[in-house]
Amino acid sequence: MKAGFWVAPEGADAAMTVMPIGAEPPQSARKLNYLATSSAEEMIRCCRRTAMLLPQLADALAVQTADQPGRLFDITDFPDDERELITQTLGEGEVAGIAALPSGILAQIQEAVMAGVWRIRFTDPDSRLLADYIEVASIPAAVRQACSALPASISHGPAPAGAMNVMPVLTEIGDRIGRYSDGDPADIINFSLFPMSPQDMGFLQATLGTGPVKFTSRGYGTCRVVAAGVRNVWSVQFYNAMDTIILDTLEVADIPSVVIAAEEDFRGSEARLRDIEEVYFK
Repeated sequence: MKAGFWVAPEGADAAMTVMPIGAEPPQSARKLNYLATSSAEEMIRCCRRTAMLLPQLADALAVQTADQPGRLFDITDFPDDERELITQTLGEGEVAGIAALPSGILAQIQEAVMAGVWRIRFTDPDSRLLADYIEVASIPAAVRQACSALPASISHGPAPAGAMNVMPVLTEIGDRIGRYSDGDPADIINFSLFPMSPQDMGFLQATLGTGPVKFTSRGYGTCRVVAAGVRNVWSVQFYNAMDTIILDTLEVADIPSVVIAAEEDFRGSEARLRDIEEVYFK
């Protein structure tokens, strides 16, 4: 067993694959540079619905706050060229993820280069596209919806042979879950500094289970965020360039802050989007 709380069960990675973000030049640079090409100029002349959408997104960002519900923009029925232009204009930001809804529908989530703007594609179990949205929010509503059916408490049997500290850790997690209310600061358990045997970690993983949400954030390194099978419990792991865990934590929180757009992000994204509209779409 490799280090870290989250070790995917056999075959789980295939079913929970986050949209790939390669190690090429930043997506933001490549996507936004496309708008300066002759191909983009022709597409912009033809795609007036996209030109009309951009100021609506900017207006939504201007009034959005971190603690209020987001605003959805349905682009499902947009022609393919319009949706492609939207893809090129918004680009790909640092955060991508998936959320499996209780209905069996899968939400594929990609943050734009403008933080607080998200592209969410809903697909059925056969990977057929059902809906395509842009959402202005701190985190897409589909994430909370996916976690809403999770149990709010944990149960377990006796500790396995070879266990050292898993039982007090489970007691602490259960206590923190019971005391947690939405909006409270996150409670963090740092396994990088806490002695846990392989038997401890295996029992902890089996007890908490695997939840329906997974994120990857690529900013100044890679951070992987996975929901446990218990409400408000998350594995948050930071990796170095060699894909080795350098910080391994469990967070008791509504949503870990590393994947949430902050208040100031909305204002900065509004200004950036208005600049794009002014330069390329007017």
